[in-house]
Amino acid sequence: MNIEKRLKELDIALPEVSPPRAMYVPVKRVGNLLFVSGHLPVKEDGTIYTGKLGKEHNAEYGQAAARRCIISMLATLKAELGSLDVIKGFVKLQSFVSCEVGFENQPLVTNGASELLVEIFGEIGRHTRTAVGTNQLPFDATIEIDAIIEI
Repeated sequence: MNIEKRLKELDIALPEVSPPRAMYVPVKRVGNLLFVSGHLPVKEDGTIYTGKLGKEHNAEYGQAAARRCIISMLATLKAELGSLDVIKGFVKLQSFVSCEVGFENQPLVTNGASELLVEIFGEIGRHTRTAVGTNQLPFDATIEIDAIIEI
C-alpha cells in the first residue's frame, strides 16, 4: 500500500515536525519495533487542542484531538523512517485523556485515533490499546498518545 497516496486521498497533510520540548527522543528503535513518544494534538495552525473533557469539552472534541495526535505522530514517523510504507503494523497505542472526574468516555475519545489508523493503513492499523483519564497533561493538552509500531 502507498501510504502517501492514501493520505492524499483522505486529504490529510502531515505537519512539519518540531523538536522535542524536553529531554527525550521522539522515536526509539529496538529490533523491528519503534517505541514512539507521546504526541499532542497539534492543529493545522500549530496550536494544540486544550482543555479537559467533561464540562469544558465533549467526546467529539476529544476524538478530533485524538486524530490530530495520530497525524502528528505520522509526521514524526515519516521524518524518522523516510517512508511510512515500511510500517508492518501498529502494535499498541496508549492514550491519556485530560478529563473531569466522572468522564467515562476515554475509549470513545481514543476511537478517533484508532479509526483513523485503520482508515489510513487498513488491517495493519489495528492495534491493542490503553485509554485512561488523567487530571492534567503537558501544555493543557486534551489528549496525548504514544505507540509501539512494527517495521
